[in-house]
Amino acid sequence: MDCTKIGKLIADLRKEKGMTQKNIADALGVQNKTVSKWECGLGCPDLAYWSDLSAIFGVDMAQMMEGEITSNKPDNGNIDKIHFYVCPTCGNILVSTGSASVFCCGRKLEYLRLAEKAEQLDLSVEESDIDYYITFDHPMEKAHYISFAAYVKSDRVLLNRLYPEQSPAFRIPISAGGKLYLYCVNHGLTVYSNFWTKQNWKM
Repeated sequence: MDCTKIGKLIADLRKEKGMTQKNIADALGVQNKTVSKWECGLGCPDLAYWSDLSAIFGVDMAQMMEGEITSNKPDNGNIDKIHFYVCPTCGNILVSTGSASVFCCGRKLEYLRLAEKAEQLDLSVEESDIDYYITFDHPMEKAHYISFAAYVKSDRVLLNRLYPEQSPAFRIPISAGGKLYLYCVNHGLTVYSNFWTKQNWKM
């Protein structure tokens, strides 16, 4: 570890948070001079303190230990580069529209890639006064269900969270022409770019 780089980063993050060395020391249960020593590059924090430092500053622990926080490229809002993430621990669903480092439950998540062997479902679309009611054929069992449905168009992402033993259906506002993504916990992510074809419509 480069203690000089790490010390400078700790000092920068502390100031960014508007905290004093005493604030950090009190939160960690160490003396002020210990934090001062780190910031001067005269030593690095013991392994036991890294998790707490990461939580205090709200940054990735691995990048802190390298002494440098890597910024992502600016998100130019390209919805075609949308990525979905599912936390394997808590099931949280997260979305990005550009390069991103996404963490949940202490783990860095990899974005979902489209399944090589997609699970093709029969979709039906029914129009009401204010929205489309979309149904699909799926068992929706505890060990085999659609976790989410996401409708993507222009600059919008409409995410519908689904659960096992729930009816295989969801609603989206009237706005034809986008892409529909369905994520099955067994078969992975599938995209339906032509689900608006008339064969899917209930008349």
